[in-house]
Amino acid sequence: MKSSFREWVKKNSKKNIRLKHLDIKLVNFLKHYIKKQKIKSIFVYIPLKSEVDINPLIKFARSKRVSIYVPFMEGESFRLVKYRLPLHKKSFGIKEPKFSKQYRVRDIDLAIVPILGIDFSCKRVGFGKGMYDRFFEKEGKFIKETIFIQREIYLSQMPITQNHDIKGSMVLGLKLKVWENRV
Repeated sequence: MKSSFREWVKKNSKKNIRLKHLDIKLVNFLKHYIKKQKIKSIFVYIPLKSEVDINPLIKFARSKRVSIYVPFMEGESFRLVKYRLPLHKKSFGIKEPKFSKQYRVRDIDLAIVPILGIDFSCKRVGFGKGMYDRFFEKEGKFIKETIFIQREIYLSQMPITQNHDIKGSMVLGLKLKVWENRV
């Protein structure tokens, strides 16, 4: 059923279209949240065109001296590295900084994770590669809070996730679409 849900989301989403006005609202919420919670370290993604553009959030966090970590792909998963310029394009069109072991980190206050959708248990339905699931299985205990983000939240009323799928503490989006699969 998860693959059917993914197909439904892909058909109904405005893929590859940056909706700047929606992204600004989401980023402004995150800026306020980071200040209010006194966040000192964050794990963020470097956005693709189909994802919420959090580049202004990264710039804001850097100006506030928040430590920023991003995924560095390794095989079927990734490890965190300190965000630093320049970024280089790798597989799947994902940009990342050069790897450096000196920036290995353990404790992260906040992770901001892109999603395709969620089910009623607030577990993530991702893009089908399982990279975040594998990363969180090994390193999730070092992350205090995880916020899922997407412009439109696609929600399955049916249980479609597995035990290994990661769970968010908050889901951030501006619209909600519900999938009812009547098998």
